[in-house]
Amino acid sequence: MQQVLWVGIGCKRGTSWQLIDWAIEQVFQENQLCQSAIAGIATIDTKASEVGLIELCNLRNLPLKTFSAQILRSVCVPNPAIITDYKVGTPSVAEAAAILAANLTASPFNSTEALEVKLLLPKQIFQLQGQSGAVTLAVAQASNMNITNC
Repeated sequence: MQQVLWVGIGCKRGTSWQLIDWAIEQVFQENQLCQSAIAGIATIDTKASEVGLIELCNLRNLPLKTFSAQILRSVCVPNPAIITDYKVGTPSVAEAAAILAANLTASPFNSTEALEVKLLLPKQIFQLQGQSGAVTLAVAQASNMNITNC
């Protein structure tokens, strides 16, 4: 299966890799998406050292792409949030990061054919009662390929 899905993640500091993993599993199961199609995880650069994200990427053997708030801010998203803009300097982390990462995948420098990038799943917020942390997750697709039916 071709890896064409980028999972955009926003999370509270200290969120465990287990909660992030659970959120991904929930979204992919509910939407009948193949986890083997995940190309990587994308987020804001201030989360580059977030332990839960690093551990998840190591466990799943996925790259972690990060973007500055200034770059994320330039992406038009369907669900911008004023509170996110106030806290981190951009109205979107999960959706914008997923779109940007998928766009980089879809338009490699050596390609003559640009692939369509689309926000496959808009942001969703996950928390588990009794566990600290929260995850905002969005998924962007870097091609027109069918990514269901694992």
